[in-house]
Amino acid sequence: MAEKQWVRVAKCQLLVASAFILLLALAVSILAIITHSGGQFTVFSDVPSAKNVYQAVRGAVLPSGICLSIVLVLSGVLSTFAVVKESQGLMMTGFLCFALEFCVVVQAVLWKQERGTEVEGAVLDIYDSVYEKVRQNSSGPWRQELIGIHQMFLCCGKYSPLQRPGGFEGNLCPTEDAAIISQDCLQVMEAFLSRHMWYVSSLLLLTLGFTVYGMTLTSFLLFYIRIGITWDRKGKYILAQH
Repeated sequence: MAEKQWVRVAKCQLLVASAFILLLALAVSILAIITHSGGQFTVFSDVPSAKNVYQAVRGAVLPSGICLSIVLVLSGVLSTFAVVKESQGLMMTGFLCFALEFCVVVQAVLWKQERGTEVEGAVLDIYDSVYEKVRQNSSGPWRQELIGIHQMFLCCGKYSPLQRPGGFEGNLCPTEDAAIISQDCLQVMEAFLSRHMWYVSSLLLLTLGFTVYGMTLTSFLLFYIRIGITWDRKGKYILAQH
């Protein structure tokens, strides 16, 4: 009887975990779309001299995020139906989806730890390159690119907080607001990228945690089936013989 209670608790927990996993799938999709199509990121992709590292990462974010979301949805839906239908086959498939998720998310976390700063550096290098080209030729084609970056991040050039912007930076500022004029673009971009990477890391760690939890619950239920303890609650009905 105690085993039956444990099985029922595991089933309830798996249903709750599946609901959270579906929410995580939605969050992963939204974050992938923002990273690929957000204005702060597209403004750099339009720069002809954008670094290959940044272009490659931005191009891979959307398909990778959508694929991960699909696997998350599959694992959440299959686990839910496995509990509702009390199906051993669906439970096994759900466990395999969780295992696939685990491999994908671990790779993403390792990549983030090893290459995350490289991507941030690539974005700052793009701005440095455009800024220096405009300094060399303020009337060249790079001027509009630099103004577009300033307008997107609401900053103005590179200089010390103790230094007032000269004529060069002043002509490229998106507004005359003193608070925006005093913003160093490299500091603003670095803060934005650090905040965005924090969101990415938090979402990956949450996904990893729920993935491990889902694997544990599905393997627990499958184990109890293998040793002959069913988790069927429907009961069986036999017509009485008169």
